[in-house]
Amino acid sequence: MSTLTTKFSKAVVATIAACATTVTMAANIFVIGGKPDDPFWSIVKHGAEDAAIVVKAQGGSVTWLGPQNYDNLGVDAAELIRQAISQGADAIVGPNWVPEAMEPAFEAVVKAGIPLIIYNAGGIGAANRLGAMNYVGSDDYKAGVAAGKYFAKKGEKHLVCINTLPGAANIEANCKGMTDGIKEAGGTGDTLPLPATSFGSATSVAQAVKAYLLKNPQVTGIYTIGNVDANASINGVMQAGKMGRVKVGGLNMDETILNNIKSGKQLFAIDQQGYLQGFLAVSILNGYVNYGLSVPTREILTGPGIVDASNVDATLDGVKKGTR
Repeated sequence: MSTLTTKFSKAVVATIAACATTVTMAANIFVIGGKPDDPFWSIVKHGAEDAAIVVKAQGGSVTWLGPQNYDNLGVDAAELIRQAISQGADAIVGPNWVPEAMEPAFEAVVKAGIPLIIYNAGGIGAANRLGAMNYVGSDDYKAGVAAGKYFAKKGEKHLVCINTLPGAANIEANCKGMTDGIKEAGGTGDTLPLPATSFGSATSVAQAVKAYLLKNPQVTGIYTIGNVDANASINGVMQAGKMGRVKVGGLNMDETILNNIKSGKQLFAIDQQGYLQGFLAVSILNGYVNYGLSVPTREILTGPGIVDASNVDATLDGVKKGTR
């Protein structure tokens, strides 16, 4: 074998070794999300799992961590963040639901040199405070404002936001936005806070809505912050004997909600595209850990959008596939 051939062979071997090193580079990404039976968070998880296909093909992993319930949301979520650090996360995605409880844990992530993306809750303000790479999600306050203005546009000027997660910053911002939005349009807005144990409890929410409507006959619009709460509120309206006089709109959606919009039982839904929140956050961190890629637009908004009778059919296909 000639010297030239030998040098060429060594160069090929070196190139293959370098490529192998690149291929085996891996990102172990931990995602903090909602509880297992939360319809909205199942969509976010679907997005994260689809992004995980690429992560796993490159030798990495995506681990989902969620609380069993929302009774002690901030403290439990902070513990999950610390758990991700202790388990050797290369990157972490998390929502800033309850800043006073969760931000010390996020600060520990950044202090440990672990890349962080805030998603779903907290906004670019939280990302800036914490030194996160990006915020991926909807603007919670703007979502509420959009809801308030939409109600007003449809002639409903007296609203209430049913808050079954009091203390959660993103939900508080939604309710405040709704109140500000309707006030800008010359109406009135209020918030009905319920215990966190009411979240997803069809019976508790329906009873609370019925009682509130009977006590406040001027209310003609109800804004909810979750799928089950929207359906439960429709039942509460029926039980109060106010079907047709009180309209329901809410954050997030599923097939039942879209069919209710189609049939006229629900007026609209605010879409924050949870699938994209999970998919984009995981994809961005995987690219950063493996290749040093970054997205210079630090605030990546996935909403708010409005789904009503005008675009409900187009949205139904995405819901059936678990992406809307």
